[in-house]
Amino acid sequence: MSKPGTDGGPSQSGARRFISGVVEGFYGRPWTMEQRTDLFKREQKWGLNTYLYAPKDDYKHRMYWRDLYSAEEAEQLIALISAAQQHDVEFIYAISPGLDVTFSNPKEVAALKRKLDQVRSFGCRSFSLLFDDIETEMCPADKQAFSSFAHAQVAITNAVYQHLGEPETFLFCPTDYCAAFCTPSVSQSSYLHTVGEKLLPGIDILWTGPKVVSHKISVESIEEVSSVLKRAPVIWDNIHANDYDPQRLFLGPFKDRPTELIPKLRGVLTNPNCEFYPNFVAIHTLATWCKATTEGGQRDVEMGDEEQDPCYSPQRALIMALTDWLQEFMSTDQPGARLRKEASDEEPMQTDMGESAYVPGPGENRLYTAEPLTLDDLKLLSELFYLPYEYGPTARTMLQELDWLRNHSPAATEQTDKTAEWCSRAQQFDDMCEAVVQMFNRLSNAPNRSILYDLYNYICDIKSGVGLARAYVKTLGGQGQPSAQLMNNDPEPWGFRGGLSGEFQRMLPCHGNRDLFRHPPTTAVYCIRPYCPDDKMEVQRIFREMQRAGEGKVPLMTQPPRICDGLSAGEVSPSPHCALVLEDDTGMCGYALALTDAKPAAAKIQRAVGDSMFEDFPSLVTMQVLPRVTDPSPAKRMIGQLLSSIRSSGSRGAFCELRQSDRRMLDFYTKLGSFKPINTAGLPQDIIAMGTGL
Repeated sequence: MSKPGTDGGPSQSGARRFISGVVEGFYGRPWTMEQRTDLFKREQKWGLNTYLYAPKDDYKHRMYWRDLYSAEEAEQLIALISAAQQHDVEFIYAISPGLDVTFSNPKEVAALKRKLDQVRSFGCRSFSLLFDDIETEMCPADKQAFSSFAHAQVAITNAVYQHLGEPETFLFCPTDYCAAFCTPSVSQSSYLHTVGEKLLPGIDILWTGPKVVSHKISVESIEEVSSVLKRAPVIWDNIHANDYDPQRLFLGPFKDRPTELIPKLRGVLTNPNCEFYPNFVAIHTLATWCKATTEGGQRDVEMGDEEQDPCYSPQRALIMALTDWLQEFMSTDQPGARLRKEASDEEPMQTDMGESAYVPGPGENRLYTAEPLTLDDLKLLSELFYLPYEYGPTARTMLQELDWLRNHSPAATEQTDKTAEWCSRAQQFDDMCEAVVQMFNRLSNAPNRSILYDLYNYICDIKSGVGLARAYVKTLGGQGQPSAQLMNNDPEPWGFRGGLSGEFQRMLPCHGNRDLFRHPPTTAVYCIRPYCPDDKMEVQRIFREMQRAGEGKVPLMTQPPRICDGLSAGEVSPSPHCALVLEDDTGMCGYALALTDAKPAAAKIQRAVGDSMFEDFPSLVTMQVLPRVTDPSPAKRMIGQLLSSIRSSGSRGAFCELRQSDRRMLDFYTKLGSFKPINTAGLPQDIIAMGTGL
């Protein structure tokens, strides 16, 4: 795998060049032809080399994929492909037939070939077939013709690839395009194995990482999927995508992808925000990341992070991008920019020749003059609209300060000695709010209106939210009557957020549990200690509580028991040194128990288990934690200590049994990485066994 050159061209070794660039693959209004041409200029300037055309709302790309382009549409695509070529950007045309294609019908395959032949006649030489976000159930005709959904997709993709003469760049997007979609895991996915084995080797495969929107993409995860796919993937990166939430925008840097990934990938394409102009940061920082290993980046010592990538600093990349973006904000040469009259020898135009310019008198308001936008303004903007999994430093500080001010207000506490500290921190919070307001004002007066119009809804929203918080803090400090802006029994429509969608979310039990800033913060102190006989009743209580929570439509009393149920219910005693309990400041909130020899417990419930199962996994573990434990770390520590004790007893392996309805614990064991699904005779239909070697 070649590393990207600074010009995005092929490496000197002759290997295929590293694919780097942008995929227009979001749901929503597609970009205009003018914006796409602007994108090609930026890609060429920054060293990126690829554009994947896949807008979900181009109806001839997806819903009406069989329809040929009209003469007018063809003219636009020809111009777009030509513009990409003029800027040394590889134009990849993608088509998504998966909504309704019948894979086994030769007429459907012919229609797909005919459509791509038309696009090839426009000058396009690179193509992509996408099967993302579609139903996985095949129609009866396809079930008769193909042994699996994967075989059907591979057959049509290989046929089209060969029909087009096996182009150098041909991308395939699988239906299971991230680890979270793979059943039961990436390494054991029959779908991915079929794709890897049957898809022709010249076809590259798109992959989004551990999730649809991946927080981090590790080298280990890419090595795992590459092994299954038998080729290095092309990352379709949704880190800056915002089409799933109209209230969010992402202006933070490309990060949490180590540059060690570059030689292990075929390429990286970012699928960014729906709004075109705010993607400056996303694309600029991706370009910096792609060039990091060739230009010799360096550690950002200011970050103080020992795990920081030695070749790429997200913070430095962000400052570089914002510095360049500031020039565009202030430019009147960009499309949509507001023309400003510069100083000249011409006489200013007078609308009323009888009056001179207004000058305010003593005690009157001074004239409003807009100050120019600054780099600090753009840094603040980025931190307020950072990334899907984190806020920028200033945004985090504001949330933390508001939380502290709310919980320590003079009215809520009787500790007068803290009043001075509260007032000082309230003033600091007010200063931060004022900085947001001033940023909004300067941004609103920047010459380039095209960028502003893409940002306007978001900056108006954050200004309003900050204003409400600011008024609330003033009220807590006793500075006047409660503001009319604050929520009351008869609020103004603009005083709350969310509309009908927000109403639905607030009625659901999960509302708020995925906020990036959580209250109470996930810094609770947990205690893990050995189990003692007095804990039996509490363990049983937790066991029964979690049973009731997972009953669903089928009562557990009618379902076959698990081997571990007797252990949690106190009918079977755990093995010595193989029992732990978890406590927080409220009391016991979890437990982890084990049997070094699970055969007697299996016999007690008359479960037939093959001897080979107990040879590989003689020990049994069970664990449960209450939902109030939102931090997975204590559970991981408990299971680690438990497995260590089992190993010291001489056991070769341990297994657990989970009900399919217990998605929480299934997710926990899967993410541990060491536990894998195991097939064992006599396992009831609704129970899944997972084991790990010791």
